[in-house]
Amino acid sequence: MIELEELPELVDPVMVAAFEGWNDAADAASNAVRHLAEVLDADLFGAMDAEDYYDFQVNRPVLALDDEGEREIVWPTTRFSVARVPVANQRPGTSEAAYRDVVLVHGIEPNMRWRSFCEELFDLARDLGVTTIVSLGALLADVPHTRPVPVSGSSSNEDLQGSHGLDKPTLQGPTGINGVLQEMARHEDIDLVSFWAAVPHYVAQAPCPKATLALIRRIEDVLDLTIPLGELPEEARAWETGVDELAAEDAEVAEYVRTLEEAKDTAELPEASGEAIAREFERYLRRHERRRRGGGDDGPA
Repeated sequence: MIELEELPELVDPVMVAAFEGWNDAADAASNAVRHLAEVLDADLFGAMDAEDYYDFQVNRPVLALDDEGEREIVWPTTRFSVARVPVANQRPGTSEAAYRDVVLVHGIEPNMRWRSFCEELFDLARDLGVTTIVSLGALLADVPHTRPVPVSGSSSNEDLQGSHGLDKPTLQGPTGINGVLQEMARHEDIDLVSFWAAVPHYVAQAPCPKATLALIRRIEDVLDLTIPLGELPEEARAWETGVDELAAEDAEVAEYVRTLEEAKDTAELPEASGEAIAREFERYLRRHERRRRGGGDDGPA
């Protein structure tokens, strides 16, 4: 059951979800939703009933002090908040709204009753008028920290595949709650787009702001939103500099990074087609225009 304070009335809403745990290498995905909640000043409006989906011996509740200094129990669960975001490319002279609402879903991957969990999430999305869900994940991979963070995107919707360069989901094998949501979405009247950031496995500890930034940019691209980046670009640069320094202190690590760089660069050579270059250039122009309007820093890739 979802415990709601009040069902908000929203404008052209979209839902962005991330879950801590198996789906969230270096906390990159959950930190993306945390960033959105912070910079967009999101308002909390509900949460899953923790008793329904969590094993408290696996994910234990926490004792904390509230704003009045009184001790309270914070239960592990999935929480819902909402924020209003400017639309990046509103056409002048039209009656289109200059903003849309983003429903943020952030929690811990549930321990049980996944089908019921997903069905409740889809029911809430329908009640709010959401037609698209973006799920975020992060995985450890053989990628160098010195190159742009790869973000793979997939959707079962063929129109979204064509317009945003997304793949058809083909992954087989064990999956997490993100994979279950994407598969169940095929049987719902809601589109689901899944983005996964690849985190260098040799720096797997959290946080990885460069991967979080890459996910934020993909959200901007696919939803055509202007999202404040705040300190995230500077944190990403500092993270990369710090890993550079650590690698320089160990000859084996430095050589391994060079090997990954060479493999990455070689693998991407066939992608340097005219169509691929044009697509990336268009994405750069859209991002640059958003940053120009918002006065923000594009930061590292």
